[in-house]
Amino acid sequence: MQISEKTDFYSSQPATSIITDAETGALLRAFFKLMDRWQLTDHDARILLGQPSQSTYSRWKRSGPRSSRISHDMRQRLSILMGIHKALRYIFKDPERGYTWIKKANQAFGGQTALQRMLAGELTDLVAVRSYLDAERGGW
Repeated sequence: MQISEKTDFYSSQPATSIITDAETGALLRAFFKLMDRWQLTDHDARILLGQPSQSTYSRWKRSGPRSSRISHDMRQRLSILMGIHKALRYIFKDPERGYTWIKKANQAFGGQTALQRMLAGELTDLVAVRSYLDAERGGW
C-alpha cells in the first residue's frame, strides 16, 4: 500500500493511492494484535493512531471499526505502523527481537527508543522510524 502522494513517472499528474475500507479494517485488526505484541497500553496505542477518543478506540478494539469513518491521517498511520512491523520482521529473524527493539535506546533517535520517538505523536515521527528501518534493511 502506498501512503503518500507520488507523481507518475510518465506524467506530471500526482497519483494518489487510496487505502480502501476493507484494507483499513484489516490494518486496524492487525494494529491491535501488534499493540499486544509490543506490549503497549491503550493510551500509547491511541497516540500512535492520532488520538481517537477512548470510547471510539474501545469500540474499535471490541467490535471493529466503521472503516468509512476512519480519517486519511489514521489510515496513513496504520499503514506506516504495519510498514514498521514488516521492516522489523525482515531485519530480525527472531520475531521477539523485533517486538522488543522498539523499546531499546537507539542513537539514531538521539538515545531515545523508537517508541519514544513515535509517541511524540506526529505523523512525521512515525515516518522517521519507518524511514530509518527502511534504510537499515536496504530500502525498497
